[in-house]
Amino acid sequence: MAELRKNRAKHKLAAGGTVSVPLGPMSPDLVEYMCQLDFDAIWFEGEHGPVDFVHIPDLTRACDLWGKTSIVRVNQNNYGLIYRTFDCGAMGVAVPHINTGDEAREVVKAAKFAPVGLRGSFTNRQGIGVKDYFLKANDETMVVILIEDIIAVENLDEILKVDDIDVFFVAPGDLAQTMGYPGRYDHPKVTATVERTIEKIVRSGRAAGTMVSDATVEKYAKLGVRFLSVAWTPWLMAGGQAYLDKVAGAAKKRK
Repeated sequence: MAELRKNRAKHKLAAGGTVSVPLGPMSPDLVEYMCQLDFDAIWFEGEHGPVDFVHIPDLTRACDLWGKTSIVRVNQNNYGLIYRTFDCGAMGVAVPHINTGDEAREVVKAAKFAPVGLRGSFTNRQGIGVKDYFLKANDETMVVILIEDIIAVENLDEILKVDDIDVFFVAPGDLAQTMGYPGRYDHPKVTATVERTIEKIVRSGRAAGTMVSDATVEKYAKLGVRFLSVAWTPWLMAGGQAYLDKVAGAAKKRK
């Protein structure tokens, strides 16, 4: 019989570790290339990107080959959408705009089999050939909820009481918009709110996540963030521009 794959990111967080997750445009080939690096998980974008159910099987297979956790951000807190994402092979889901404890419990209900939740009974690709899959799957499915509206910040105490959520991810972009600063995620009031929210999550003993960059990763790690997502496209632009600058410099020297 096959063994159920271990969810690297989920277990690392549970052990008190820090998880690093790149996000951005992905194809199965690019996933395999990225997986040469020691990232813990790969984030696939189904809310603000093109990832749909037809893409999830091959994207997650590429992660499986390298022992990485596949996480798909869905576009809404919808029961069928969440469990179908798992059925297609994802090891984790990230669910946007969770603003109340009840909404957080609905995510868990969709993501977990009984007795924890009410996920539809189906042996997905991760469970093919696995004995007692339904008794084991909950331990390997990862749940990330996004705290990205000011109302969620105001309701954070009740949200943090919900069990079986692995990451409480503070998203500054939408938070800025709901605070009245659209497009200004670096506004001092937004930054201060993000930091206070992270500190509350950390004090509660739950795992905090947020979006970081090369410039901010150390700051947020010091605040206690243990789920660090990062866009890889700036690295491509920086490396490409550095190369073009060298080409231009070499051309000038020939004149």
